[in-house]
Amino acid sequence: MDTETIRVFIISKTAWIRKQQAKFQSQNRETIRECIPRESHYFLGKRYLLHVIEQNGPARIVLKHSTLDMYIPKQASIQKRQTLLSEWYRSQLKALVPSYIVALEKKMNLTIAEFRIRKMKTKWGTCNPKARRIWLNLELAKKPMECIEYIIAHEMLHLLERHHNERFLAYMDKFMPQWKQHKAELGRLPLGHVDWEE
Repeated sequence: MDTETIRVFIISKTAWIRKQQAKFQSQNRETIRECIPRESHYFLGKRYLLHVIEQNGPARIVLKHSTLDMYIPKQASIQKRQTLLSEWYRSQLKALVPSYIVALEKKMNLTIAEFRIRKMKTKWGTCNPKARRIWLNLELAKKPMECIEYIIAHEMLHLLERHHNERFLAYMDKFMPQWKQHKAELGRLPLGHVDWEE
C-alpha cells in the first residue's frame, strides 16, 4: 500500500480510534499497590488481604484461604515487593495456562508454538499467527479463570482468522458459546494501575 492509502484509512478510522482510547482510559483502575500489610490484591477473581512477613530467608509468596502471605527480607523496598508479586503472578499464569491451551488445541484442531506473558497497557492478549505465538497480559492473573480462558481462545482463534469479522465471531460462538458474557465481565472489572508517564 502507498502512504496516501494508509493515511486515508487512518483518517477514516479516527473517530473509532478516539472512542476506543476514551473507553480504555475511562475504565475503572486499581489504585497503585504498594504491597503494604492488609492491602487488597486479587488472584483469579478472588480478593485476598496481603500479609507482609519480614524475615531473613528467601522472598516468596504463599497463597492461603483469604490471604497472600509475602515473606520478604527486612527493609525490602516497595519496588522489590511489587516485583516479587508480579513474578508470583507470572509463575501462577505459567502453571495454569498450558492445560487450557491443550484443551482448546484439541477442540479447535490447531496448535500454537508457544505462549508468553508480559505487562500490557492496552490489550489483554495478542497473537502472532506467523510464529504461532500468543502473548497474555500479566494482569489476567487477577481475573476469573473463565475470563482468562476467553482471552486464550480469542488469541488462538486468530490462527484461523486474523480479523474480527463474521467468520471469527462464528468461531468464537462455536468454541466458546458464553464468550460474550466473559468479555462483558472482563470489561466491568478494574484494570491494573497504569502510570501513563511510563
